[in-house]
Amino acid sequence: MDVAIVKYNAGNIYSVVNALRRMGIEPSLTDVPEELTKADRVLFPGQGEARSAMDYLVSHGLDRVIRDLRQPVLGICVGQQLLCHHSEEGDTRCIGIFDAEVKRFKPSRHEDKVPAMGWNQLYDLRSPLFRGLDGQDEPPYVYFVHSYYVPLCAETIATADYVQPYSAALHKDNFYTCQFHPEKSGKVGAQIIRNFLEL
Repeated sequence: MDVAIVKYNAGNIYSVVNALRRMGIEPSLTDVPEELTKADRVLFPGQGEARSAMDYLVSHGLDRVIRDLRQPVLGICVGQQLLCHHSEEGDTRCIGIFDAEVKRFKPSRHEDKVPAMGWNQLYDLRSPLFRGLDGQDEPPYVYFVHSYYVPLCAETIATADYVQPYSAALHKDNFYTCQFHPEKSGKVGAQIIRNFLEL
């Protein structure tokens, strides 16, 4: 299987490379449109700041390339946020797959810190992306690091709760996303990546 990872100015990409290598897959890390277009699966991960990430994508024409992909695509963390239409972070116009506004957490309690960092539960799982995880006695735990979130919407396929319930994952057409980091979420995360590759 030909798996491509979108290369742009975002952090945390190499942890996704390593997660795939642990599964016996050698992905290509690329910003070449032709390589992304011909891949069987595309991952769009990252940590960082929305505006600078979008500036890089637009300057390299990758926003249009990503928008036009027809194979399964998995956005992770900032990758999820950049697939929405707008982010409050830097008042940034994003790629626009999901008609959703990315918002900053506004804690009302002292114990709710921003960024939200650590393990949290997923619930209301509604996708083959979570096959094998939705019938367990306890909701699965996954690892999050983020200051911004996508509110619940029609495309929400998993929910998490921090400050308020929000979209932990989204799905529309061939685009799937996770706000959390499956590559840092142990066996649960590995199962989610495997499920994505088997879609």
